[in-house]
Amino acid sequence: MANFTLEDVKTLRERLGTGMVDTKNALVEADGDIDKAVEILRLKGAKGNAKRADRSTAEGLVAAVDNADGTATLIELACETDFVAKGDKFVALADRVLAAAAAARADSVEAALAAPADPSTGSGQATVADVINEEAAILGEKVELRRIRLVKGGEFSIYLHKTSKDLPPQVGVVLGYAGDDAETARSVAQHISFANPEFLAREDVPAESVEKERTIVEQITREEGKPEAALPKIIEGRLGAYFKQVALLEQPYAKDDKVSVGKVVADAGLTVSDFARFKVGA
Repeated sequence: MANFTLEDVKTLRERLGTGMVDTKNALVEADGDIDKAVEILRLKGAKGNAKRADRSTAEGLVAAVDNADGTATLIELACETDFVAKGDKFVALADRVLAAAAAARADSVEAALAAPADPSTGSGQATVADVINEEAAILGEKVELRRIRLVKGGEFSIYLHKTSKDLPPQVGVVLGYAGDDAETARSVAQHISFANPEFLAREDVPAESVEKERTIVEQITREEGKPEAALPKIIEGRLGAYFKQVALLEQPYAKDDKVSVGKVVADAGLTVSDFARFKVGA
């Protein structure tokens, strides 16, 4: 008979979140030694991580924080199922990953994964990648830091949107701006969550993208049999419609589509410097 009690099983399950059968088997193998059982369960989980490497991660959450130094951090932490995504352990992991990535001012997934998981404890410790792998082993699913953005600005408006009341935030926006109208800034952040612009201004759209769009609309316009003399004006008009789709300041404002976002922020005395938007799984 292995030297452990039901209380030991309960303690270990609460500590790691593992299943009853796996927990009991680990304690049997460890002859009741809880620390050894933890090691056994983590090794088992690590092997499981390798098997899960090719699985898709379409669920998860977004989280963000103002770093109080002219930057803010937005992350997407992904998992396989919504059951795990809404669990306390996954949410706590996301908070830990966000804190570590923000402390490192990481501007890429690679930099975030290499960052110390607990910056306050000094060097020679686990990295964010180590912590994600350990928790994935416990949760029994593939978990990955899919995206991260370091947004720059004087002030920030952070908007996290829940698409379901049972799930953590699925859409996250960080708006970097200068100005004093926080209410309008938040409204613009909400607009971004809905309208999903790709760029801040039309000047930010890559030239090759503009030329590709110009070629497409010119071909469409010619095939419609429009008069040759009218082509330039029609093409420019259709290019304007393209900019309204992809550039934030050109977009019709969600709360009043008769005005552009650019006019709204100008009237509010705001200058938008940067923004980021993540949607889980998109």
